Amino acid sequence: MFAVLKTGGKQYRVQSGDVLRVERIAADAGETVQFNEVLMVGATVGTPVVEDAAVQAEVIDQIKGEKLIHFVKRRRKHGSQRTKGHRQKLTLVRITEILEKGAAKSGVKVAQGTGSVPASVVAAMADVTPKAKNAPAKKAAEKPAAKAKPAKAAPKKAAAADAGADDLKKLSGVGPALEKKLIDAGITSFAQIAAWTEADVADFDEKLSFKGRIEREGWIEQAKELTKG
Repeated sequence: MFAVLKTGGKQYRVQSGDVLRVERIAADAGETVQFNEVLMVGATVGTPVVEDAAVQAEVIDQIKGEKLIHFVKRRRKHGSQRTKGHRQKLTLVRITEILEKGAAKSGVKVAQGTGSVPASVVAAMADVTPKAKNAPAKKAAEKPAAKAKPAKAAPKKAAAADAGADDLKKLSGVGPALEKKLIDAGITSFAQIAAWTEADVADFDEKLSFKGRIEREGWIEQAKELTKG
């Protein structure tokens, strides 16, 4: 005897012993499930289903179908194209029994697609992997976290930059960025600038990319006046 059942939006003609790949259902391997949407049993045709008829099957495994390549390209839109791969989630079942009557009293779990069951049930099904594989990860998680090394204190600025240094921003055209450049080069006081020679000016002009600013702004003269003040 054969039957025609419907599950996952598809119809299957089956008989006892057949192995099918159906859209994923919420069941673990080894469980027995019952398909209640039976469109035909033997010579009996349903309207649309045969009342109180069912097909029972044993779940063999949760599998994935062949990889499908989906390529999309839109005309008149430059560069609008993409390629996606997809593997449909399926359930492998073996038909064990076809019931013409008594489906309501069989007590067998009804086969439900994963789209019609709570997300918590689907998540539980995803963890069907052997516990042994997950054990190392769990042990690693249980290990006490290594003591964090105390963070090293940020290096202190040179003492001259913190105390006893002149406010170089008083020089014309010197802002925080230029002041930092001068301090990093070891220039922290007006007296040092006032003592610059032509060779020093050329050296700092090239080293710090001042582009003639020292002479143009008259830093040496300003530094001498500020030193007196």
